[in-house]
Amino acid sequence: MVKHSSRIYLSQSALKQNFRFIREKIGPHPIISSVVKANAFGHGIGTFVAMAEKCGIRHFSVASSYEASKVKEALAFDDSKIMIMGILYPEDLAWVVENSIEFFVFDFAQLENALQVAKQVGKSAVIHLEMETGGNRTGLPLDELEKAVRFMKKHKKHIRFEGMCTHFAGIESLANQFRIQRQLKAFQNMYKWVKKLKYLPRVRHTACSAAALAFPETVMDLVRIGTAQFGMWPSPDIYNLHLLQTGKVRDSPLKRVLTWKTDVMHVKQVKKDEFVGYGTSYQASRDMTVAVIPIGYSNGFPRALSNRGHVLIHGKKAPVTGLINMNVFMVDVSHIPDVVVGDDVVLIGKQRNITITIKSFTEISNAVNNELVSRLPTAIPRRVVR
Repeated sequence: MVKHSSRIYLSQSALKQNFRFIREKIGPHPIISSVVKANAFGHGIGTFVAMAEKCGIRHFSVASSYEASKVKEALAFDDSKIMIMGILYPEDLAWVVENSIEFFVFDFAQLENALQVAKQVGKSAVIHLEMETGGNRTGLPLDELEKAVRFMKKHKKHIRFEGMCTHFAGIESLANQFRIQRQLKAFQNMYKWVKKLKYLPRVRHTACSAAALAFPETVMDLVRIGTAQFGMWPSPDIYNLHLLQTGKVRDSPLKRVLTWKTDVMHVKQVKKDEFVGYGTSYQASRDMTVAVIPIGYSNGFPRALSNRGHVLIHGKKAPVTGLINMNVFMVDVSHIPDVVVGDDVVLIGKQRNITITIKSFTEISNAVNNELVSRLPTAIPRRVVR
């Protein structure tokens, strides 16, 4: 098999620890839905779903019917469920209903379409009613709630009211908490309306990773866990709240699942005053040795790390030197003896006693954790390690 220019390793033990910590936070009863949209945040849907199932996870959330199909291909257990939180094209609805895939409904027309398709297919449409609570993204408004619930109750033979949910607009930031509390109160009031109509969903859910880790009042019957399962804190605010709640000064209960590596492609001697790479962004202040790395922004290594980022070679940091190109960039290895073609290069991960974290990438590039990893190309091979 021909080799890709880089490779990703996924730690099964780290994932197991992350789910253990999340379970400690939320208690024994809520369902953990593993959010695997965006190719499992760059970890690879097929590979990651199998890892999560080994950890006992039996519920997966995605953003589209295409992603649902990829999860379905990867499932090993018949009792594992899939939930679509985003776009669902009308032409995909029959496949979704036929395969008992759950999906969000956020306007009344979707309910009518679901009923029609369910009758045609001969199976119940399994829906989660997503409510508009103030996020102003997707969600059924309050003035359509009674109409929607009565419709589902009337057609319960064909529509299963599986869940009622909402999504918080930036709960990972303490600055947004006044807005989040409004949303939570709005959701609770909506649920009271549903109670009065005497037709309840099987589960309620509002909590993402940030909510589940820091705000127990948001943890209901199911939690939708994305960021945290991969070993990333949703924000410094959420990490600091965890420390405050536990009375600790520091803690590392979440373990990074992903390691990203490549190899030295070429080693070159550069004379003082010569420029390195494209343009004039880096001029050698001394005679130096540079290593050429066969990765660029097309491979998910942010261009914003030009002249700012680092990689690890021989257990030492090698600074990015010059502009990051589409498929290549250079690093200064003048201080690292005996670097040769084929040496291991760590882009994200640990080498000897030094670690390059996903957080360190994002602090330099101003990207959020999820943005960086979700941009890792699907073509990079993923391998599960202990």
